[in-house]
Amino acid sequence: MTFDRKNLTDNQLLDLYKRLLKPRLIEEKMLILIRQGKVSKWFSGIGQEAISVGVTAVLDSDEYILPMHRNLGVFTGRDIPLYRLFSQWQGKANGFTKGRDRSFHFGTQQYKIIGMISHLGPQLGVADGIALANKLKKNGKVTAVFTGEGATSEGDFHEALNIASVWELPVLFVIENNGYGLSTPTNEQYRCENLADKGKGYGMESHIVDGNNILEVYNLLSELKASMKVNPRPVLLEFKTFRMRGHEEASGTKYVPQELMDVWAIKDPVENYRKYLAENGVLTADFDAALHGEIKKEIDESLAIANAEPEIEASLSEELNDVYKPYVFEQVNPSEEKENIRFINAISSSLRQSMERHENSVIMGQDIAEYGGAFKITDGFVAQFGKERVINTPICESAVVSAGMGLSINGYKAIVEMQFADFVSTGFNPIVNLLAKSHYRWLEKADVVVRMPCGGGTQAGPFHSQTNEAWFTKTPGLKVVYPAFPYDAKGLLNTSINDPNPVLFFEHKQLYRSVYQDVPKEYYTIPLGKAALLKEGNDVTIISFGAAVHWALDTLLKNPEISADLLDLRTLQPLDTEAIFASVKKTGRVIIYQEDSMFGGIASDISAMLMENCFKYLDAPVKRVSSLDTPIPFTKALEDQYLPKSRFESDLKKLLAY
Repeated sequence: MTFDRKNLTDNQLLDLYKRLLKPRLIEEKMLILIRQGKVSKWFSGIGQEAISVGVTAVLDSDEYILPMHRNLGVFTGRDIPLYRLFSQWQGKANGFTKGRDRSFHFGTQQYKIIGMISHLGPQLGVADGIALANKLKKNGKVTAVFTGEGATSEGDFHEALNIASVWELPVLFVIENNGYGLSTPTNEQYRCENLADKGKGYGMESHIVDGNNILEVYNLLSELKASMKVNPRPVLLEFKTFRMRGHEEASGTKYVPQELMDVWAIKDPVENYRKYLAENGVLTADFDAALHGEIKKEIDESLAIANAEPEIEASLSEELNDVYKPYVFEQVNPSEEKENIRFINAISSSLRQSMERHENSVIMGQDIAEYGGAFKITDGFVAQFGKERVINTPICESAVVSAGMGLSINGYKAIVEMQFADFVSTGFNPIVNLLAKSHYRWLEKADVVVRMPCGGGTQAGPFHSQTNEAWFTKTPGLKVVYPAFPYDAKGLLNTSINDPNPVLFFEHKQLYRSVYQDVPKEYYTIPLGKAALLKEGNDVTIISFGAAVHWALDTLLKNPEISADLLDLRTLQPLDTEAIFASVKKTGRVIIYQEDSMFGGIASDISAMLMENCFKYLDAPVKRVSSLDTPIPFTKALEDQYLPKSRFESDLKKLLAY
């Protein structure tokens, strides 16, 4: 291994040695603790330290790094107190996740480190969002995100690189090519000669680096960082290295040929650098011994602090309260001046006024800029807010949602438009595993609204007509809003954008241009989690949301003799159980009307809640009315049969006659 110090001083060389040695000595201690059963799991980075250490040493302390399992050098390089790391690994309160997540699955705004999720790929998109925020701030900052060679096969990797290239984002994409993804060797993972070659497909600068040579890592990154400040752009870096331990300690390395282990053992980044410094008179034996002693003392003292810390005691209220970031609803009352507008105009008005109110808000989606979106909701927005805040995206929903999370982390509000709610399936992972869990895992908000044009009645077929709210009401940490009227749509969307928690905002396409209402011209808000009682009666409670509310109103108009409470839920998560229970206790009969198919829909959960909480008040079984348990078809005759409109009146009358 050849080292080139270039113009680095002796002190700089020794500083890099200290940074290399510290994670190595911690790891050696961790391997002992694993054998003693004092730590449950460990992902070793022995042999790969030069990459984490080099990247962290180059970046400023306020520049974000997104590491992975084997990047202990990132955490020690940011000078996180060791006792906090030991507490994190032992699942104790002085860690970063209150015992809710393990090892390196955490982030910390204090140290500008954003930890990984096990799905790997989304963190690359998060880095895009963080870098986008830096670009909007014009602060010249660089973001570094780590991944392994295995994750380069994930779609999120390609989406994130494409976005970064198209948007010219200052991101260092760091691939640690360490030979194996758990046990799968690289020759079973990809066919290109070098992963760095993939950068060519995205028009992206790329480099192959000896990941075991700390000076090669440090010097190249120093040059790149200086260059990226002047010329912001993404850079793909493939660091050639090797994983000397198992994927995690329990896995072992029996699948690795011994001769390969022997070759890479000779390339140990710590030992080779130590030898280089000693041979060049930079490192003395006494200094080296003293440094070892100093670090080991810090490790032992920090471990003692963590060991003395009591085990976490479960607190039910704390667990429940940490699912969402606390948010105090800001009541903004509507003005008296109103205009009679369509549902679609109410959405557009909300977005425009919210972007005026929140200068840190950004809206992203396919075709939303000059074209104005598939439904023309953002028509004219570029002229008012500019292309920096109204951003056309490539067709890559997963990375765009992840970028929304990155924007949130770096101080922005993100509004993501799905062209159709059906397409959210390709962005499902970051919504349910990243946005939904971030606050619970490490108390980081996910200030992202995902707008979801949805629903049938327009003969758009199985890929454009689903109403898929039940995919998300099941997931703790998400809020789900589904208005039926223009007035509610504007007020609820304003609140959703204000709320720092992730919100899925459903907008029924059939209502866009068919429903008019007098709506205040100025900005106003409506609280989430409050249902609207549209009609009052004594015989039955009708619970509905979205387009089905209008179908229910049509039924009641045709049958004026039916005395019904009609409850428009408006928000599905949080759910207004108080209003539901109060109405059902009054009427004694309840029918739940949803457009979604029956099994697993929210009507089923409401039915179960009513049986558990209101059984003694019921005069008849709870009735659910829904679409057929098939995909939604295209042809009008088939779609009419699929939707529940033709069945609701009959089922309602049967319930009243029970």
